[in-house]
Amino acid sequence: MKIPVEIFKTHPDAQIPQYESTGACAFDLSPIEDATIAPNEIVRLKTGLVICVPENYTLILAARSSTPKKYGVNIPQGFGIVDTDYCGPTDEILLQLRNFSNQTIQIKKGQRIAQGMFVPVIKAQFKIIENISKPNRGGFGSTG
Repeated sequence: MKIPVEIFKTHPDAQIPQYESTGACAFDLSPIEDATIAPNEIVRLKTGLVICVPENYTLILAARSSTPKKYGVNIPQGFGIVDTDYCGPTDEILLQLRNFSNQTIQIKKGQRIAQGMFVPVIKAQFKIIENISKPNRGGFGSTG
């Protein structure tokens, strides 16, 4: 299944995302700028793209599987979430990266360091209840 997605380029060097294989569920993202990242530093790199997420979807941003080993960086919050209302002319997708190594890292313009995936969203309708009748199951690691 394919969904139509509008993309606005804020910079001429922005690379339009593409799926690198027929079985790929995520597309690659790359920065439009070089970066030098000191150990434990967090940076936000511009992609030059505003991606208008369709209604009833979210865009999940994650590191490519090779990014930590290859470049020594990760996404500090684990993954990013882009909402449908983040779609104004200056709502550029930024790649937040943390250098977890003990060396200064160089990221080059155009390096495929992150990936994005559209995921359907189902919103909850929360209902307050007065009692819970199910038994306690335990906490962290309670199943062994």
